[in-house]
This record gives sequence, structure tokens and C-alpha cells, in this order.
Amino acid sequence: MVGIAQTGSGKTLSYTLPAIVHINNQSHLARGDGPIALILAPTRELAQQIQQVANDFGASSQIKNTCVFGGAPKAPQARDLERGVEIVIATPGRLIDFLESGKTNLKRCTYLVLDEADRMLDMGFEPQIRKIIEQIRPDRQTLMWSATWPKEVRNLAEEFLKDYIQINVGSLQLSANHNILQIIDVCQEYEKEQKLSTLLKEIMAEKENKSIVFIETKRRVDEITRKMRRDGWPAACIHGDKSQPERDWVLQEFRSGKSPILVATDVAARGLDVEDVKFVINFDYPSSSEDYVHRIGRTGRSQRTGTAYTFFTPGNARQASDLVAVLREANQVINPKLYEMAETSKGLGGRGRNRWRGRDRDRESCRDRDRDRDRDRDRGGRGYGGRSRSHSRSRSRSRSRSRGGRDRSRSRSRSRDRRRDRTRSRSPRDRRDDRSDEYVIGNSYWSSATGER
Repeated sequence: MVGIAQTGSGKTLSYTLPAIVHINNQSHLARGDGPIALILAPTRELAQQIQQVANDFGASSQIKNTCVFGGAPKAPQARDLERGVEIVIATPGRLIDFLESGKTNLKRCTYLVLDEADRMLDMGFEPQIRKIIEQIRPDRQTLMWSATWPKEVRNLAEEFLKDYIQINVGSLQLSANHNILQIIDVCQEYEKEQKLSTLLKEIMAEKENKSIVFIETKRRVDEITRKMRRDGWPAACIHGDKSQPERDWVLQEFRSGKSPILVATDVAARGLDVEDVKFVINFDYPSSSEDYVHRIGRTGRSQRTGTAYTFFTPGNARQASDLVAVLREANQVINPKLYEMAETSKGLGGRGRNRWRGRDRDRESCRDRDRDRDRDRDRGGRGYGGRSRSHSRSRSRSRSRSRGGRDRSRSRSRSRDRRRDRTRSRSPRDRRDDRSDEYVIGNSYWSSATGER
């Protein structure tokens, strides 16, 4: 089965409950058996979130599970696998490590889930996914879940699913949750920190103020978080360089409300399910509109409402048209400055860039000429005074040749000037015949060779 649904629509439960029903209809695990159900996820945060749902609904059936992912010690995960669990929730890389080391196997696996399939393909997990599926028996039941339906996901579904049913919740096109108010602030890069500070003052005055601030780079996440803390804001940060214990602690502080401001890279954009997130702030606009939709999808979950603020700078102009399309589909008010930027970026799509590139080439050629002249002067360092006679004679000959060339050039220039003067003295009706040295004056010809009409 293939399921396409927007973020926050309850996809996790829609495959976890059928997994529990499926497992209850299978024989019990024997020693050395691998899992009956395998759920693959792109990130450890999403994997842990899925495990929480499996814990909540599988406890009454005494169905055991484990979560295996990179960035955490292998020993506890390997111990769970060796004891035997019915459900394994895993990121592809760590699961392959355990399969290759013999800590587990997929001989009993008859229920496979690929969650956030589009994200896994974006992250380059396709080779690992193929390697894992090759070890699963062909009579399995396969479920593929995605928020979008790009060509790559369709190809994967055609290859690994047989006679599948496709369920679409909402549009197949890229679309944002309509319960989210989207506010776009078109500004300059240097204005963003001050605008963020002003915005946080307004948000923290609200009763419900849990917020996620998305920033593009890990270094910048750390910088902005330190600045927030110096200003007295209860902020914590998460990104790929944080250890697993640090990430777990930060998420726990955020969920509990002790640190209601979470500063993050895109590592938290997908799969992070905290129900009471009220605000999302895109401090840096992401690299694609698809990532934008997933970022703002951290609020407005489970039919709640939320607000997403985005700082959009001239450096993001190339994505203005896509953002306008997302806003229009969600029936949002479009900032006139953003609309103008989108129209301008369309107009400069081809000719404008070439024009500036031509100017750059002219500047570069001038710099090259200046550099060559300076290099030639540097090579004459000893001498503009201290060179040999033969070299001086050759320079004299070169100068006289160049002088003669200049004289000939001046002579040609004077001839052109005389011809130009003659041309200007004639009536506007005069015109030159390109095939010969003749001018048409009125209805008669004048030849420059004979001086006759």
C-alpha cells in the first residue's frame, strides 16, 4: 500500500495498529528469530517517535520492540535484537551494520514499512533500502508512506510493491497545512537578528508560546542560541553534531516546556511530533519549498492551529515563485514585496544574468591586462637600466617598429577622418554602396577612385 498525506495527519498510527494486528496473527518468535515487522525511518528523531507510538499501543498485546539508529551505543541495541523483538524501528545505516554482523536477520519479516520514503531518498538512502529489501522474503506486506509523490518515490513503489493500493489524503502536489497561518517578512539579511528578537518578545507574551526556530547551519544555530540565552530567553538547540544523550535531553526539555524555544537545523523538520508547538520561525529560508512545507508542518498538528513566520531575503529570490505558489494554494495573504520579487526573478531568468556576467567578464579582462602589464614591468626589474646592449638594440628595434605601426595607424585614421568629413558635407539623401567605393548622390554616382560622377 502507498499512502500520501500531509504532515501531522496521523500516518504513524495508521501503520502501527495494522502491524500489531499482523503480529498477533503470527506464531511466536523462536530463539534466533528476527523481527516480524520492520519500520524504516530517515532520522533517529522520527524513529524514536515511532517507537513511542509502538510502546503506547503494543503494551497491552505484550509486543516488544526496539529502536536502532546511529549516534547511540550499539551494545544495548544489539542486546535487544538478540533477545528477540517483534517490531524493529530503524534507520537504514545502523540496521545494515547489525545485519552484516549477524546480530539479527530478516527471515521472519513479513511486514515492512518505509516511512517518509521521499525523505530517505533525498538523503541518499536508496542503496541501503535496496540492500535491506533484498534480505526480506517476497511474500511480505509492504507499506510506503510519504508526504509527497515525486518520480523517485513512484519508481521505488513500482519496483518493490505488487498490485498496491494508493491512498491520497489531500492533494498530491506540494501543499501546506491549511490550519497554519503563514506570515512572510521580506527583509535584508542584516535585519533578521533584530526582527527575531522583536518577534520573540511578542511570542513569549502569549500563554501558549512553544516555538521552533529553524536555522540553516549548525554553527549559526549555536551562535543564535547563545545570543538568545544571553538575552534571557529559555532556548535550547539541536543539530547533527549533538550527541544522542544531548539530543534526548533537549527534546525532553522542549516537550516539558522548560525550554519552550527550540533552535534547530532541518534535522528536526521531519517527524518531530510535539503536539503543542504554536509557532515556527524560519530564520533562514530552506533550500527548497518542500523543506519549507515540512518545517512549518511542526505546528498545526492534529487539527490544531499554528503560525509560521518566515524571514525572506533577496538572497532567496530564486525561490520566491515556489513560495508564492505554496501560499496561494493554502489561501494565504501574499506579501506584495514577495510577489514583486517573484515577478522580478522571473524577468531576470535568462537575459539579466547574462548581462551581468558580460560585465564581469569585461572587468576580469581588464584585471588580466593590468596584471600582465605589471608582470612585464616586474620582469624588467633589473633594468630599465641594467640590461645588455643586444637587449637594448632589440628593444630599440621593437620601439621603432611600434612607432612605424603607430604612424601608419595615424595615417589610416586621418584618411578615415577626411572621408567622414566628405560624407557629412553631402545631403542626407547620399548613401554608400557597400559593393564598391562609390556614393550615390541624388540620382548619380560619385567614384572615390576617379573623382567623377
